[in-house]
Amino acid sequence: MLERVAASAAFVAVIGLTHAIAQQPAPAAPAGNAKTGQALFMKIGCYQCHGNEAQGGAAGPRIGPSPMLSFQALSAYVRAPRGEMPPYTARVISEKDLADIYAFLAALPRPPAVESVPLLKLEP
Repeated sequence: MLERVAASAAFVAVIGLTHAIAQQPAPAAPAGNAKTGQALFMKIGCYQCHGNEAQGGAAGPRIGPSPMLSFQALSAYVRAPRGEMPPYTARVISEKDLADIYAFLAALPRPPAVESVPLLKLEP
């Protein structure tokens, strides 16, 4: 019986800790240089799948500016992708270079609202 109480207390503690961790804000992305990031985006070949403005294309999804992944999520995916994208280990692209690319993605202007594009308005 004592073992069951101890196990229950441990379970409650783990749940509480997990909830506390989930409530913490995500760490900020490291400082990066958007201009350098744009050059790297083109040099490394990110544009080939994701488009010149990270708008997405036939082979890769939109990766900026909206919706924008956190730096940690982007970094984790770049290092160990689950799709057709090749992995970019730290030997291939450094954390600093990845921070620069992230800064470039974050600096891209958001696309206009659909309603604001005259060619997309439906005329009765």
